Amino acid sequence: MTKPLKPLVIFGAGGLGREILLLARQINEVTPTWLLTGFYDDASPASAFIHGVPYRGTAADLNATKEPLQVIVAVGNSQARAAVVSRLTSPLLQFATLIHPSVACQQYQHISVGEGSIITQSCILTTDIRVGRHVLLNLGCTIGHDAVLEDFCSLMPHANVGGEAHLGVGVYLGTNATVINQVRVGARTIVGAGAVAVRDLPADCTAVGVPATVIKTHA
Repeated sequence: MTKPLKPLVIFGAGGLGREILLLARQINEVTPTWLLTGFYDDASPASAFIHGVPYRGTAADLNATKEPLQVIVAVGNSQARAAVVSRLTSPLLQFATLIHPSVACQQYQHISVGEGSIITQSCILTTDIRVGRHVLLNLGCTIGHDAVLEDFCSLMPHANVGGEAHLGVGVYLGTNATVINQVRVGARTIVGAGAVAVRDLPADCTAVGVPATVIKTHA
């Protein structure tokens, strides 16, 4: 017997939201899983429909749901994504986890992925990896053995995390950024596009360049 599709809504009606819609449809092509029922966003999009899926309202509207829904938060900024998650408080909401069907994530790889996380096309994860809650791995990221990505990390396309590296809560890696083996990046730190972190970085800063150097601290 065919399993019923699970109702899924996307919070975030911008470009990333459209990419997550694409991801959900790619998953459905391989294993029918999701019934895509709507977009939510506190800023109304220009059109009432986004690629055939209706805009249904704000976070308050989503919290007022009368039926169980799976939710994925399509917000690229780590802190902004965490803020949205904290506001979605209805007991009828559960956070979905979306992994592109091209991504190898077998039991024998010993990879744990928390709720609300998004792993997009062409990402490579090896073995003994812990990915926290609401983590975003954008296109083509690589994660090495024994790496830890804590909750709300955001990796932009082709970011690379070496073996035994540790990213604290809310770390943001720009496009093509690299954190080499065994390096720790503190919570909420931003590693700029193309930067290479070759030594530990503290929390709450921005680091750029090769090697990555702190240029700003965050209040």
